[in-house]
Amino acid sequence: MTGVDPLVAALFLLAAFTLAGAAQTVWFAAPMSHAFAIPLDGGRCFRGRRIFGAHKTVRGFVVMVPAAALAFALLATLAADAVLRALWPLSPLTYALLGAWAGFGFMAGELPNSFIKRQLDVAPGAAADGWRGVPHFLFDRFDSGLGMLTALSLAVHVPWLSWLYVLLFGLFIHWSFSVVMFRLGLKGRAA
Repeated sequence: MTGVDPLVAALFLLAAFTLAGAAQTVWFAAPMSHAFAIPLDGGRCFRGRRIFGAHKTVRGFVVMVPAAALAFALLATLAADAVLRALWPLSPLTYALLGAWAGFGFMAGELPNSFIKRQLDVAPGAAADGWRGVPHFLFDRFDSGLGMLTALSLAVHVPWLSWLYVLLFGLFIHWSFSVVMFRLGLKGRAA
């Protein structure tokens, strides 16, 4: 499976996660999503601090995993033959499974960063102050992409250039979703 075109793969992944991110934003705005605001850490603590905090809940996984599965399957079904030849030789159903796995990786990728921020007493949804602010801002934008790419790479070949494209362009897409969620009142801070 080394015939994967890095740019085509990156564009596929960025398009799929833009669609899945839009679904997640709509889901977070829906009142019924609040029923799934169950903390992943169950309120448990480590060293007297929450493990992940109140903002890492089941409701993100409930939508991102199936939304990514649908986005992968939809894009694979709609893609022209030339595009599909530049990607992974999979059926639409297998693309859906791959998308679900990538969506899980996307959400799970945020957890180590949340753990570190809780241990450094950074409030959920807040940015770190002082010198820690810049690396936390960047890692807040890269963590889910790294999780997604890692999960995906365990299942299929993902060229290193695809990683680079996804992380660089994904940084701006992720920030854009943060701004939209902030403006909708779904997030405490856009930066």
